[in-house]
Amino acid sequence: MAYSGAPILADDLLFRPKHSIIDQSLHSDLGTVTTNGDGFGIGWYGHGGTTTPAVYKSTHPAWNDENLREIARQIRTPLLFAHVRASSGTPIQRSNCHPFRYGRWLWMHNGSLAQFQEVKRDLQVAVGPTLYGQIDGSTDTETLFFLALTFGLTDDPPTAVARAVGLVEDVGRRHGIEYPVHGTMATTDGDSIWVFRYSSEKNTSSLFYSNDVSQVRELYPELDTLERLGPDTRFIVSEPLRDLPGAWTEVPEGSCAHIRRGTHDIQPFQPAAPA
Repeated sequence: MAYSGAPILADDLLFRPKHSIIDQSLHSDLGTVTTNGDGFGIGWYGHGGTTTPAVYKSTHPAWNDENLREIARQIRTPLLFAHVRASSGTPIQRSNCHPFRYGRWLWMHNGSLAQFQEVKRDLQVAVGPTLYGQIDGSTDTETLFFLALTFGLTDDPPTAVARAVGLVEDVGRRHGIEYPVHGTMATTDGDSIWVFRYSSEKNTSSLFYSNDVSQVRELYPELDTLERLGPDTRFIVSEPLRDLPGAWTEVPEGSCAHIRRGTHDIQPFQPAAPA
């Protein structure tokens, strides 16, 4: 889940929605697995001009971490990333929990790079020398993040991610992997959010964004919680936080969306073949 808008308590984002990401960690309706209990993480930006995000991660299941409940009542933020993890084979350890951070950037990913252990060396060799030493964990997601950073994420996120995904597909297929990439990815610099929905087999996990909050208020005037959300509010979620027809739009397969200050722009996403 990602939130962008007026500063809001993390508790209102993580615990209060009917089908919050904490509830989804126990009862995912649309994910490939029902339970996501192999750790969690949140990343957020301060509303006083802080450009480097804070990160809190744990290997505990999100629904059973009392420290998360404590800090969520005190964190007020205009931009938050939250992720619950189901390991695709790498160890359950804090350094493997999302979101990942580099400078002012955050990154998270639902999905996997197929047969990652077979292609890991070839992929990490392509990571820039000044970046390689900052890889802390052992996940495919973090490797993909550092590939995107190598290819210019901080200057042009769509092009950098297209090049990173293109490299993964090229390396995977050279190893005989038919569908090397599956996933939805999200990244932010604290001002804008970019999300990507793509898989090699063209059957990617779900991804939704919230529609204009003023239109949603007109549809559901009885929901007082909507009055607390400012006009720039946007949510990006793997699963809708509540069953409200008209409130959510699915990000199309093979797309990139750019969300900034209550606006969004969706473009086709296509991996770029390596030079």
